[in-house]
Amino acid sequence: INEGLLALGNVINALADDQRLAKNEKVHVPYRQSKLTRLLQDALGGNSQTLFLACVSPSDTNASETLSTLQYANRARNIKNQPTKNVDGTALELQRLHALTYVLEC
Repeated sequence: INEGLLALGNVINALADDQRLAKNEKVHVPYRQSKLTRLLQDALGGNSQTLFLACVSPSDTNASETLSTLQYANRARNIKNQPTKNVDGTALELQRLHALTYVLEC
């Protein structure tokens, strides 16, 4: 799990790099470092809206883990995606053919 979280942190750092975003530069995002980042690739850097939920504890014994989680979430909030509507060409073609069939039958 730690290897996957480390890889996820590297991906988040690459996607949330403010200097790169300001210059509109492309940078290599290491999605292939772990199975976790491969699975989350579309959600993190794709055209979707993504919600990060950080679970923290108010206990003093978990303070270091809570701080680490909050830093993780703070970096993740800098990721900017541009969601777009996915259009299924097959559905559009089917709709067009149904309309054509209706016209030809009349």
